[in-house]
Amino acid sequence: MNLVVKTSSTNTAHKLTYDVLIENQQDGKFKATLLGLPDCQELGNTETEAIEKLSQSLQHRLETAKIVTLEIETPQSENPWLKMAGKYKDDPQFEQMLEYIAEYRRELDENTELI
Repeated sequence: MNLVVKTSSTNTAHKLTYDVLIENQQDGKFKATLLGLPDCQELGNTETEAIEKLSQSLQHRLETAKIVTLEIETPQSENPWLKMAGKYKDDPQFEQMLEYIAEYRRELDENTELI
């Protein structure tokens, strides 16, 4: 398995976007949770306050961390459909079966058009 880690220059400013789940709490507050990082969440009296707190928390967290892109080469496996390929190539009724399928599809199409 090949593993490649890509890092970018720290001098380049990147804008990151995150999906945030906003939930109303029973006490009237709002909880903002960063999707994908369930331990990264904040509470606020308003949605905006919860999002701002979450943003500040995430910015603080990223000051001592970095984000890298991880590329993993997937192992090559045999396509399971290839085992079936050509199974009926020598079957004398294969062409007849294909024509039956085509006729059945035409019937379905005609019935569908009538609806």
